Amino acid sequence: MKYKKLKLSAALLLGLGLTGLQAQTSVNATGGDASGSGGSVSYSVGQVVYTTNTGTNGSVAQGVQQPYEISVVTAIEEAKGINLLVSAYPNPTTDYLTLEVKEFELSNISYQLYDMNGKLLQNEKITDNQTSIVMSNLVPATYFVKVTEGNKEVKTFKIIKTQ
Repeated sequence: MKYKKLKLSAALLLGLGLTGLQAQTSVNATGGDASGSGGSVSYSVGQVVYTTNTGTNGSVAQGVQQPYEISVVTAIEEAKGINLLVSAYPNPTTDYLTLEVKEFELSNISYQLYDMNGKLLQNEKITDNQTSIVMSNLVPATYFVKVTEGNKEVKTFKIIKTQ
């Protein structure tokens, strides 16, 4: 009799405890992909919880769908007359980023590292064909590396820093 009550109590507590378990779900009304001259985005309508992040160039609402995008911004009008081969790797990165410059005089070229809010984090002159940018001290996020020649913007890289 004593064990019967104990088993019944345990089953009752276990049953009530399992009814409180919930998983993350999202029942969306609709969704899709949108693109324009500024890029592309995946969206969903009808999700329950989301957060909005606002920056200097606009805002984005984070929710269920999270796109993973790596892009290079090129063809800037002011720098059309510059013949320059610039690459940044590895992207995404964890500890450091290598900036490689080929076929260009290094006397007046530099890079600037910006966060997503446009805050300047580093501003260094490029003195060698390969420059290592330390990123291990930065939090995982998206950053921009802008390469300039004098006052002309040559190339801007969108860099993703991971853990």
